[in-house]
Amino acid sequence: MSQKRISVVLTALLAFSLVLVFTSCEKLSVSRLKANYHFSKANQFFKDGKYRKAITEYEDTLKYNPKMVEAERFLGESYKSLFKVGVETAENKEMARKALEAFTKANEADPTSKEIIFSLGDMYDRLKNFPQAEKYFLKILDLEPSNMGNYYVVAEFYKRYASDNEALRAKAESMYLRRIELDPENPQGYAYMANYFENLTPTPEVYDQANVYWKKRIELEPNSAEAWLAEGVNRWSRSYRFQQVPAAERLKAALESLAALEKANQLDPDYPEPYSWLSVLHRSVLAKLEPEKEARHNTEADRAIERFQETRKRAAEKKKLEQELKKTS
Repeated sequence: MSQKRISVVLTALLAFSLVLVFTSCEKLSVSRLKANYHFSKANQFFKDGKYRKAITEYEDTLKYNPKMVEAERFLGESYKSLFKVGVETAENKEMARKALEAFTKANEADPTSKEIIFSLGDMYDRLKNFPQAEKYFLKILDLEPSNMGNYYVVAEFYKRYASDNEALRAKAESMYLRRIELDPENPQGYAYMANYFENLTPTPEVYDQANVYWKKRIELEPNSAEAWLAEGVNRWSRSYRFQQVPAAERLKAALESLAALEKANQLDPDYPEPYSWLSVLHRSVLAKLEPEKEARHNTEADRAIERFQETRKRAAEKKKLEQELKKTS
């Protein structure tokens, strides 16, 4: 074949190749545009809580772009939103199966996405499949071992299953403690730990353990009325809820509650909640434990509830004024 003939053939092949490439690119571009169109519609349906319509649009998105991981993930979230915990119908089981299928595909496409891993863990958690849920929640810690929020998520997961299970309680507590260790100067970690104890089966000892962490929070936030209120409520609960303990022990806790609530008032006289708890403390505990001072405690209770109503009314008026100012600005 002559050099001229070869050149002509190569030119023709190149032209044909360019046509194929252009046609393929055009098809790809159109598919992506269609995928984006359906994805946008799906997201709006999802935001509006119209999950069945969202599912149709996410599935159409994936027809045009099977590699769109976010569409796969939110397809799973849509099925998960329709799933009802504890309902054993065939339709509900199918919702769970399809949610897991979509999340698994998304996870295979993007194995380092914390959001997708959480979705898988959460779905297995809803199905009460503890081993699988635990596996995915722990993966989140492996991905981001220095993220404090992740330890809280895993701790809350263990707490849901702990009840009287000592091993799971220990795991939950270790997660709260690891969060504290990561940022010991952050008062929120101590608040989480205190709340954890207060949500266990109530005993005097559990409330005392919780109060250890409320006090640590106060050490970090000595001028926080909210921190003092939390301790005051804890000590009130310790005194009121356990009628079987000796009166002297209950009175000690009640007086600690009184001191904490009064400190909260002192720090923020316009904070309504401490007044409400002071009223309850005087009437439900101190008036009973100190019968010789019952009249005085009832008077204090009345005064505290009046202050509560006054401060709450002022707070509501302030909020209303702020909202009106926002409308005119």
